[in-house]
Amino acid sequence: MAPIRTERGLDRLVNFSDATVAIAITLLILPLVDAASQIGRQSFGDFVAENFWEILAFVISFAVIARFWVVHHRVFEVVSSYDGAMVWYNFLWLLAIVSIPFSANVLSNGAGERPDVYALYIGNMIVASLAMRLIGVELWRHPELMTEEGRATIDKTAGIAELILMALALVLAVLIPAVNMFWLFLLFLAGPLHALIRRLVYGPTQTPA
Repeated sequence: MAPIRTERGLDRLVNFSDATVAIAITLLILPLVDAASQIGRQSFGDFVAENFWEILAFVISFAVIARFWVVHHRVFEVVSSYDGAMVWYNFLWLLAIVSIPFSANVLSNGAGERPDVYALYIGNMIVASLAMRLIGVELWRHPELMTEEGRATIDKTAGIAELILMALALVLAVLIPAVNMFWLFLLFLAGPLHALIRRLVYGPTQTPA
């Protein structure tokens, strides 16, 4: 007998994911909260200088989690049901999300040219992106899980460009660590690369169906 999928079950899945993201994004600030006790003994400028890597890791990681949540939210806006595979792909995504505060803390304490630290942090991002890509593929294979609007707009090439560029950033960060995490600026090329991939998959005049 097939398991029963209800709207309440989908709401619980989304709400659980949102709550987990909220906890993860809150945990990012805790190292700086602990460090704030130093402000009474030094100027704010000295505090910023001393905790520069912690602040940078917080800002980058906040933006990263926010971006992942926006993508997750956009995808699930057109989801009307779910299956077992989607649940487990979503848990893989959550695993990557809750690991970001740990990766950010490692990054902030690994100042300097540390290819292993960069690989951990960017690898964390790749896992999250891969999980969302798997969810997208599952929806493409089972369009009955989507709303009518979602079925009309699904793009089976979504997320491929970002995965390629993050994998490239990981390799370059390991091989040329002097550039630091700025290799992630390669993600600004995601738009043109996605357009190229869509053209190769759908043709120059076709649109996703």
